[in-house]
Amino acid sequence: MATLSTHVLDTASGRPASGVAVSLEQDGAVIARGVTNADGRIAELAGSLAPGRYRLVFELDGRFFRRVALDVEIGADPKYHVPLLVTPFAVTSYRGS
Repeated sequence: MATLSTHVLDTASGRPASGVAVSLEQDGAVIARGVTNADGRIAELAGSLAPGRYRLVFELDGRFFRRVALDVEIGADPKYHVPLLVTPFAVTSYRGS
């Protein structure tokens, strides 16, 4: 079983993106929800995730990309961290540590 955390950074301002609503879906159903804190983090969006495919959805109100959905594959590793870097007209993500 694995845990999933995330971190949203506004790279244009160099600041964390607080107040971003994030949800985790599996097979079209929302299985976890959270909101980024003042540091732009959700320390544990979901715990005890079984291996499988999930969709991580970020609601970026007030930006050009209003909603970003990332399809991720959870495997045997115990921890997954997915940062999202946002600018006014671009987003970047990667698997962090």
